[in-house]
Amino acid sequence: MTKRIGNKHEAQHRGREERLDIRRTNIAREAVKQATARAKYRNQVKGQSQMDLSAPAA
Repeated sequence: MTKRIGNKHEAQHRGREERLDIRRTNIAREAVKQATARAKYRNQVKGQSQMDLSAPAA
């Protein structure tokens, strides 16, 4: 369990600036994840996995 202050959850005691900072951090972290995923699949043909492209055409 998380640490509680009295009978309120600690998130209720965060200031507005701290909440906004956490939100900005989370949004930035998610943007990095999405950019990584987009870069990974950027040049692939739709419907084909990465293994299909690495197999030699014989």
